[in-house]
Amino acid sequence: MRQGAPVSSLQINKEEGRVLSTNKIYVPPDGKIGIPEMVEDFKNYMPKTGRTKKPVLHISLNPHPDDVLSDSDLANIASEYLDKLGFGEQPYIIYKHTDIERHHIHIVTVNVNEQGKRLNMDFIHRRSKKATTEIEEKYNLHKAERQRLDPDTPLRRVDYNAGDVKRQVANNVKLIMSRYSFRTMGEYNAVLSLYGLTSEETNGRVNGREYHGIVYSVLDENGRKIGNPFKASRLGKFTSLNAVHEKINRSEQKITPETVAKTRRRVAQALNESHSKEEFIAALKERNIDLVLRYTEDGRIYGATFIDHDTHPVLNGSRLGREYAANALNERFSGDNEVSRTPDIVESTNPDNDTNQSQEQQTSTNTAPTQQHQDSGNDYDYSLPGLDLFQLSPTVDADEEDFKRRMKRKKKRGQRPKF
Repeated sequence: MRQGAPVSSLQINKEEGRVLSTNKIYVPPDGKIGIPEMVEDFKNYMPKTGRTKKPVLHISLNPHPDDVLSDSDLANIASEYLDKLGFGEQPYIIYKHTDIERHHIHIVTVNVNEQGKRLNMDFIHRRSKKATTEIEEKYNLHKAERQRLDPDTPLRRVDYNAGDVKRQVANNVKLIMSRYSFRTMGEYNAVLSLYGLTSEETNGRVNGREYHGIVYSVLDENGRKIGNPFKASRLGKFTSLNAVHEKINRSEQKITPETVAKTRRRVAQALNESHSKEEFIAALKERNIDLVLRYTEDGRIYGATFIDHDTHPVLNGSRLGREYAANALNERFSGDNEVSRTPDIVESTNPDNDTNQSQEQQTSTNTAPTQQHQDSGNDYDYSLPGLDLFQLSPTVDADEEDFKRRMKRKKKRGQRPKF
C-alpha cells in the first residue's frame, strides 16, 4: 500500500467519490455532506491564533489493484493509520475515490490541536512507512514496491488510467532531466512528449507579487492534454523552472560538436535510405533515434527535433544542418503530410508504451460532499489553508489560470510552439 505525498488541492467529483468515515465531523443521515457545514466543523477545531501556516493535512493511501477490500476495510485501514501517526483523535474525514481504475483513499485532517500547538510531525515519512508496513502485514496486503530510479531505469510513457499519475510524472521528469541534454524549452518539450508529457512556463502577478514557474501536463496518444496540470512545486525541486534553466545552461557545454556529429551521421544514413516519412522514422528508430514533428493546420511540418537515445542529446533539426531542418523535411516528404493534422498532434515513435491496466468494475453511490449555494461565491469561504480540498471544482491556481490565458492568446494570434 502506497502513501501519497500531501498535496494542496483536490477535486472531489460527486459521482466518483464517497465518504467512508469521519471523526468530529457531522454527517447527515442521508450521507450527503454540505461543504459549508463541513468547512465550519473543521474551523471549529482550529485555534483562533497560531503560527502553523498549513494546519490542514491531506494524505492519500493507494492499495494495490489486486487487494480486494470492502469500504469497511478501507475505513478501518485509514483509521488505524491515523492512530499509528497520533492523529486518531483529530477531526478527520475519510473518503474513497474511483476516478481512476484503482480505488484509493483520501484523508483530510488537521495537524494542530485546539490550543494551536502543532502535532508531532517529526520523522513523519519514516513513521508513515512503519505504519503502512504494519497494516500490510495485518491485512495481508501486497507490499508497496518503491521504484528505485537509477541511470538504467527504463523510461515509459505516462499511463493516465493506471493511477498514481503524479508519481509517474515526477519519475519521468527526473529521469529525463538526468539523462538528456537540451538547449531550449522546445527541445525539452520534444523529449517530454515521447513519454506523454508537456511543460508550459507560467508568468504573472498574484496579489501584487510576480511569479515565474512551470506546469506539466499529461498527453494522450494524439498529443492532447489530459486532466489538470501539475505545478512543479508539487513534483519536486528537480522539475522547477530554475532547475530546467540550469540544465539548459549545463547542456550548452555538454552538447559538443563531436556529439552533434555522431548523431548527424546516423540521421544522414537513415535519410539516405528512406523514400517516405514513415521509412525515415523507422530507419531512425533502428538507430535508437526518435523524431518529433510538429504540424500546422494544413499539414505542413514546421518543427523537427531529433532525440538520440544513445548519446542523449536532444537536437532541433537545424542544429544538425539545413537538410534536416523542418522546411527541408517538409519539402522532401510533402506528399506524406496529412491535411487534417492540427498543431497539437505529435508524430513520433512511442518507446516502451506499456498500457497494461487493471480492469475493475466500479460501483459508487452518490454520497460525496455536495456543494450548496452554488450561485453565490460569498456564502462561505476557504480562507483556512487546505480547506479548498472540499471544492467540487479544481481550486483556482495562478499558474494554471495563466497557462489557460496564454493558450487562448496563442490561438488568437495563430502562434505556434517551436522545436
